[in-house]
Amino acid sequence: MIDPQLLRDSPDLIRASQAARGASVELVDVALAADASRRSAISESENLRATQKVLGKAVAQATGEDKQHLLAEAQKLAVEVKGLAQRAADAEAEFSAAMSGIQNPIIDGVPAGGEENFVTLREVGQKPVFDFEPRDHLELGEKLRAIDMTRGAKVSGSRFYFLRGVGARLEIALMNLALDKALSEDFEPLITPTLVRPEIMAGTGFLGAHSDEIYYLPADDLYLTGTSEVALAGFHSDEILDLSDGPLRYAGWSTCYRREAGSGGKDTRGILRVHQFNKLEMFSYVLPEDAEAEHERLVSFQESMLQACELSYRVIDVAAGDLGSSAARKFDIEAWVPTQGTYRELTSTSNCTTYQARRLDIRYRGESGKTTPVATLNGTLATTRWLVAILETHQQADGSVRVPVALQPYLGGLEILEPVA
Repeated sequence: MIDPQLLRDSPDLIRASQAARGASVELVDVALAADASRRSAISESENLRATQKVLGKAVAQATGEDKQHLLAEAQKLAVEVKGLAQRAADAEAEFSAAMSGIQNPIIDGVPAGGEENFVTLREVGQKPVFDFEPRDHLELGEKLRAIDMTRGAKVSGSRFYFLRGVGARLEIALMNLALDKALSEDFEPLITPTLVRPEIMAGTGFLGAHSDEIYYLPADDLYLTGTSEVALAGFHSDEILDLSDGPLRYAGWSTCYRREAGSGGKDTRGILRVHQFNKLEMFSYVLPEDAEAEHERLVSFQESMLQACELSYRVIDVAAGDLGSSAARKFDIEAWVPTQGTYRELTSTSNCTTYQARRLDIRYRGESGKTTPVATLNGTLATTRWLVAILETHQQADGSVRVPVALQPYLGGLEILEPVA
């Protein structure tokens, strides 16, 4: 959740952020009113309790009619204290509900609007040009015997698949290239759980408007994660971190699951939008004042990966209404997909400032000794979807695919993926 003090000191900033996101501005006033009511009830309750304490001492010393009179006053006071406690609890519940609905205040410069209102920051690389009719990634994958959607559907239903042969090897090569990149930049690798408790899922902000996209196991009261960001954020929940030597950085390798609810038949061909995939996710715990610099750093790592895979891409500044509740700013990197004639998202990196850390109670101890919420950031370094752009970008007229030079060592020196007769 957001900083309550920021809400009290700068409500107009929060209102402007909510408006830019297309979210409820009225929630800000509801939260302010509930906060005032809560604080007033707590103050009155504390005063009454002090009076109750004094009265208790007087009752102990009184005798006869005076004692009976004081006891009657004490009973009346006890009823008032109980009523105030209930009022404070009701106001606390209303305040918490309103605060949980207020999304992370956006960083200055984030474009307002929805999904289509992003700002392109840069385009990098030459879009591939073919002297033949290019095949899409599924046709290529089938010719290479690398992707099997038919058997995936037979075993698990629509939007599931098998990666086989060079397809499986190519994904493992990509993930290992990303892992080596993460290691070279001082990220500690983790293989994370893919089932998490509700409080961890809620703490990262994933149980809001898009909770219908998450697989839930009611018998176990556990959620399947759509990104290892969730487990990585929960890794240090309820802890005080030592950031005196710099940020804590992790690279989480996991399988991810998404229901793709509401996608309405969109991108059903191939492996662009599926229910299960693998991903290597970067996650950083940093001092709040260092978060924006860390954000740029994560983007630079992602760009180096796309360049290593010899892909044409663009970096966009995502509009406020498309950020999700946790991110204060998000940069997406989209690769050019030749047969679609457009850019498609391959990576995303978000600066969540202190929003997730407040919800998960992750703090650091400053020089004064006081504990303060840390900032958290996340960003994808490689995922299954990359195979779409790699196969289409590097295809050749006979249906073979050239392996990017950086990936060749991870494939035993293989330079060309050949069609299978």
